[in-house]
Parts: sequence; structure tokens; C-alpha cells
Amino acid sequence: MKDKLQRARLFEQKYHPNLSKFDQPRFHVTGGIGWINDPNGFSVYQGEYHLFYQYYPYDTKWGPMHWGHVKTSDFIRWNRLPCALAPEESYDKDGCFSGGAIELPDGRHLLMYTGVRNKRRSNGVVDGYQTQCLAVGDGTNYKKYEGNPVLDAKDLPEGGSPIDFRDPKIWFEDGKYWAVIGNRPADGSGSILLFESENGFQWKFSSVLSSCHNQYGKMWECPDFFELDGKHVLLTSPQNMTSMGLEFHPGNSTLCIIGRYDRDRRHLLRDNTQAIDYGTDFYATQSLLSLDGRRIMIAWMQSWESSGCKLKGLPFCGQMTLPRELSIRDGRLIQNPVREIEAYRSTKVSYRNVMISDETNLQGVFGRFLDMTVTVRPSNREHMYRYFKIFVAKDGERVTMIRHKPENNTIRVDRSRSGFPHDIVNVRDFPIASHNELKLRLIMDRYSLELFVNDGEQSASFVLYTPVSADSISFSCDGAAIIDVEKYDIEV
Repeated sequence: MKDKLQRARLFEQKYHPNLSKFDQPRFHVTGGIGWINDPNGFSVYQGEYHLFYQYYPYDTKWGPMHWGHVKTSDFIRWNRLPCALAPEESYDKDGCFSGGAIELPDGRHLLMYTGVRNKRRSNGVVDGYQTQCLAVGDGTNYKKYEGNPVLDAKDLPEGGSPIDFRDPKIWFEDGKYWAVIGNRPADGSGSILLFESENGFQWKFSSVLSSCHNQYGKMWECPDFFELDGKHVLLTSPQNMTSMGLEFHPGNSTLCIIGRYDRDRRHLLRDNTQAIDYGTDFYATQSLLSLDGRRIMIAWMQSWESSGCKLKGLPFCGQMTLPRELSIRDGRLIQNPVREIEAYRSTKVSYRNVMISDETNLQGVFGRFLDMTVTVRPSNREHMYRYFKIFVAKDGERVTMIRHKPENNTIRVDRSRSGFPHDIVNVRDFPIASHNELKLRLIMDRYSLELFVNDGEQSASFVLYTPVSADSISFSCDGAAIIDVEKYDIEV
């Protein structure tokens, strides 16, 4: 075993047994120690679900990227496995960046990742040249392919940048292996390239699947491409996005393109575009097809803008979202928490037809490890309330607010008093469709809030650093509303 990988594994062996479960989320993936960002290699292997992730075990800030590793049978309870990849070859010495994974017919697990090798120009600027590499293993130990890199600058279409060429997502279809990879073409924006292989090891360029043309940000990172409910879906994470109303926020954002796949041209024809998630902490999606045929997606629940804000003494930085079931309804991407979470529910508290005007607490409705659905109706349809609010993660000093404003059909989440030590983006507004009633489902797990609106029409993900003792929940209304509440604790 190479020295850097062995060092990382020995480091894990020293610290993982001593991690206090009281520091960790109950059902969201973290590195346990160190830094994590993008999910990698989310795949089925020998009847279990494996997840790798960008990982720097030695500090709670970004460093030379390794691949951390966990697995699960139900997307809720995760088992830690040893570090899978470390940056130690000439072609990946400065980082093993994001990628995908697939099970081969011979029973081996094939990882495809981006290797980074830095070069310094004469003016001192450092460029990170990116190539695509492979490793194969048995679900625990992985060996890098002797033919690495399998794709480099010579395999790019004319004008493609070898510096922005990363994040392969691999799958098998129609007797071939396919991979989508992000690239920056000559116009300086983003594109998604499609590559093909007969055996998973020798690859060639196939087509430009989709291009940005400077419409949605610049470099398109972390692509994923799949068929869903009769449509084809491309998910990607654009850098340097400019805001577009309340749909797309500026900076590092997310983009879902729903359309039709022209198999002759190997090109995606767009029908609709939308944000994937409307929160402040969501990036770099990956999905898999579950053993029972569901499309399940996971993402990094953090943002580059907020990643410098950490709780003092916390041994890890970064976590993943709860995996989500995807579907398409009325031309939009729908997301809901994986149904497996229902097996971990306990202590049901239920209320029906509660009138809310002034701020109200309901007995038994509190907590920071919960699955709660609140259904809201106006008390008088001729006189709609002005605002309806839910306050969570609350004590006398701190609180996170969720507000519905029917006048313009928006949701606002305000975490300004949620424990962050720096002035970062803490308020996010997003549009919702008009319905006769509003359904809000909240998933909370120690340091996070995931909000699902109207059975998954929108999702919004937020990191919270409020102390876990801040667990009060209350409701208020400017006007009057009638609510139903169904709340469960989550025990894992």
C-alpha cells in the first residue's frame, strides 16, 4: 500500500474509535474527522450502497483531496470504511478529485476520478492540469490502474481546457460504458462532455452533451445524467452564476436541465431548467439507481461561501444531505426524503385543525432530530393571512425562521441567528407554486435543516450551528391560519 494512503488509514484508525456520537449528526454522512466536500462514487456494489467523498482527514479545511468511504444498506445508517484513494501518483499528486463508480461484470468495483497535477508558470501562476483516472477494488481496497490517465488533454474537443476538465460520472447502458465530464470550452463558460468505452478502461470522446454558452454561470462541475419518468435529466453545479430572479442565486449554484436525449447526435434537447435546491448549503449532486428501481440523489450540504465558518472544537467540517428520491411532476424535478427514514421514526406527536395567530407552542413539538410535516390553510379563504412563520432551533437567543408570504408565493428561510460566526449569506427567498394549502416537511439532524415544500416541488438545505439545546419550535401568523402538525423524533 502506498505511503499516503497508509498514513490516512492509520490516522483514521487512531481517531474514528474515539469519535463521540454526540458530536455527529445521527443520519447524515460526515467524514467523522477532517474536511469533506463533493460526494463521489455513489453506486451499488454487491448489494449495498457505497458512497465516497472528497476528503482531507488532517484538518477541518480543504487540503490535498483523498477519497473517504462509507456504505449503507438503507441510506440512513452508514458504516465507515477505510480511506479509498490518496494523492500519491505523478498524475494525481495534487489531488484525487471527484468522480463516479460502477460494478464491473467480474465483480470488481471500478472508480473513475479526476487526477490533478499542478504546474507553475514562469509568472508564478499555478495551473492544476486535470486528467481522468481509474482504480479498481473489492469494496474496501482499491488499486490505481496501470494505464492511468485514461483521458487527458489530447482527448478533448478543440478549445477544451485541460485545466477545467473534471468530475466524471460513469454508467453502463446499451452495451457500453458512458461518462459525463465537466469542461470549460473556448467561450470560457461550461459544457458537459460525453465519453464512451467498450470495457470501462479504454475511453474516447463521443459528443458535447450540453453547453452553457455563458447563460448559466461558467464552469459546470459535478455532472450527472440519467433517464427519469420518460425524460432525461442533467444535473450540474455551475460556478460564477449570476442571479436570475429568485430561481438561481449567484456564485456557486445548481442547475437541473430536463429534456429529451437525441441519441443520434448524443445531445440533450432542453425542455425546462430550474435550480435543484433553493437553500444556502447544497452543491455537487450524485445519484444512483437503487436496487428497487428508484433514482436516489445525494449532495454536499455546505457551500464554499460558508465553509470557513466552523464550530470551535468540532472534529469535522462538511456533511451530506439526506438521500432523496427523485421524480418528475408537471415538468419539474421533485425531491423527497428517502422513504427508509420512516423506519427510524419514534414518538409521534399529532395535531389537527389548530388555529394560529399569535406565536404558539404546541406540547411535544420540539427537537433537533426530527421529521415534521406542517400543513397550513387560511382560516378564511376570502382573507388570506399576510405571513405564516415557523421558528425552529430556538432558545432565548437563537432561532431559525421559515416564513410563507402568500402575496407573492415565496418562502423565506432566515438563519441569521443560527450560530454562524461570520457575516455570510443567511437569508434565502425562493418561489413556490400556488396551492389551496401549503405543506412543509422539515428534516432536522443536529446541525442541519432540510425543507421540502408541497410534496417535494422545492427543497432547501441549510447548515445550522445553533447549540443542540436550542430545540424549541413555535408557530405564528400575521392574520390567522389553521395548521395540522405531524412530528416524529428520529432515532438511529
